[in-house]
Amino acid sequence: MRIAAIVPAFNEEAAIGKVVSDLRLAVPEMVVYVYDNCSTDRTAECAREAGAVVRTENRQGKGNVVRRAFADIDADVYLMIDGDDTYDATAAPRLIDTLLREQLDHVLGVRVPTAVEGRGGGYRPGHAAGNRFFNRLVTALFGEPVTDMLSGYRVFSRRFVKSFPALSRRFETETELTVHARNLRVPQIEVPVGFRDRPPGSESKLHTVRDGLRILRLIVRLLIHERPAMFFGGLAILLAALSGGLGIPVIVEYAHTGLVPRMPTAILASAIGIIAVLCLWLGVILSGILRARQEFARLAYLQWERPPEDGATPATAPGAPANGSADS
Repeated sequence: MRIAAIVPAFNEEAAIGKVVSDLRLAVPEMVVYVYDNCSTDRTAECAREAGAVVRTENRQGKGNVVRRAFADIDADVYLMIDGDDTYDATAAPRLIDTLLREQLDHVLGVRVPTAVEGRGGGYRPGHAAGNRFFNRLVTALFGEPVTDMLSGYRVFSRRFVKSFPALSRRFETETELTVHARNLRVPQIEVPVGFRDRPPGSESKLHTVRDGLRILRLIVRLLIHERPAMFFGGLAILLAALSGGLGIPVIVEYAHTGLVPRMPTAILASAIGIIAVLCLWLGVILSGILRARQEFARLAYLQWERPPEDGATPATAPGAPANGSADS
């Protein structure tokens, strides 16, 4: 059984060594990969001294690290955790065991604020409010409940990783992972994990407003691509209501007088009505394209076998490496 931990890190000198040590202690057979993402401090040296395999991703952003790591690393089970020592690394065996025992493809670590070692719970007020808002928004738009969509502590099967497109660039990658899992309807579960403040000397790289707007923009894009009937159907209804609101008084006046004195209003209402019909048909066409994409994504996902419960090396997709280390 090849298990790989992926740890994105940007200027985490104060925390990365402990994260790597805790992971190696919790799961000794796991290979820990630290991706140094343009750090200007001793992040890479500290990770290497703690026993990690250190790699470099020169494109700034967590999403770029995830795309690179998912493409480069060949393993049966993948664990992803942030390099800031805010997550409880000792929960890793429990998450991995849950994935294997229940034959899942995605285990989401739901953050539970826990004060340890003189450090309080890890949520800042703005981040907590934003996380609750995005959880409710994604649940409403994509139809399945999610408790902590922005968690960076997750465990994946090989077939989830190798079928994930990884298109986002920065912190919005967690949103992309959550929506991908729900659209593909993979077997998954949520497991509570401890979450605490950063250690002294470590600073958060997450900007509440800027990164929140990026996440919101990604959700809108995913809604257009993954729920075109909902998006364009809703837009068509709004435009049709606006067209009716403008056009009905003109029609009533014409019925009484036989005249159309407000010609510009009549033309505007007609144009908006035409746009509403076009939006409706666009939603129908994109829904057909979505169906084809979903079938292709499902077939790509099914090319890979689950990791076996007994730890034996599983079969791999045609052309994939069949054995060796967790490094392709």
